[in-house]
Amino acid sequence: MRVALFVTCVNDLLYPGTGQATVRLLERLGVSVDFPAAQSCCGQPQFNTGYRHETEPLVRRMAAAFEGYDHVVTPSGSCAAMVRDNYPRIGARAQGEGRGGELARAGASLAARTYELTEFLVDVLGVTDVGAYFPHPVTYHPSCHGLRMLGLGDRPRRLLEAVEGLELRELPGADECCGFGGTFAVKNPDVSAAMGRDKTGNALSTGAGLLCGADNSCLMHLDGILRRTAAPMRTVHLAEVLASTREHPYAVPEAATGADTAAAAHIATESAGKIR
Repeated sequence: MRVALFVTCVNDLLYPGTGQATVRLLERLGVSVDFPAAQSCCGQPQFNTGYRHETEPLVRRMAAAFEGYDHVVTPSGSCAAMVRDNYPRIGARAQGEGRGGELARAGASLAARTYELTEFLVDVLGVTDVGAYFPHPVTYHPSCHGLRMLGLGDRPRRLLEAVEGLELRELPGADECCGFGGTFAVKNPDVSAAMGRDKTGNALSTGAGLLCGADNSCLMHLDGILRRTAAPMRTVHLAEVLASTREHPYAVPEAATGADTAAAAHIATESAGKIR
């Protein structure tokens, strides 16, 4: 079984630890992971902004970079959804315009072999207990792409529930968008920030010190709000939770202390006046 890591731009540039954690986790489970250096941006920012034709060269580049691999694994629901949902659509549109037959074939081939990390673990490897150790209270935010476009369902929760020592606390309004949405946050900053405040307020109400997710784009948005309000919570990618063991534990940030419900409610209320 030939497996490649699609690390994504956000992780490569801002959160390399997530990519490293993904490799450590998979290798611990007996999977040999390659990293094709020719991979690039999947084209999601361009496509979502309406630049379909400008996205096509990136589809070709990605398909060529991952050619020959049985499975392409990514720790990002949004980028997995871009490949799985939009690559076939981009190819079909190009083919319908009388060009791009090879683009349609390449995009469809890569889409069929691309898995978000939790899908790969549960559906391909058939595991939920990955041997992780994470003795901390955690609340989990399911991102929109993973929840709605990929249909990840309870896979992330099943993986978290099997982690030794982890206390999973229910997040109120878990299925609500965090407000990031890529360019949505740029075009609608006030609405985006308000949605983020609602999400972090709900997360703080659990008293957990860590807000976990499977998309660093969402976590970046939420972590910014938490830091600006000096909240006793930080974000952590699911891959880093699952990669943590007794021998190599995750280093929890000092600020991730958690809060009792009264203090959390106060912080959530105060944050509404600090983040515009």
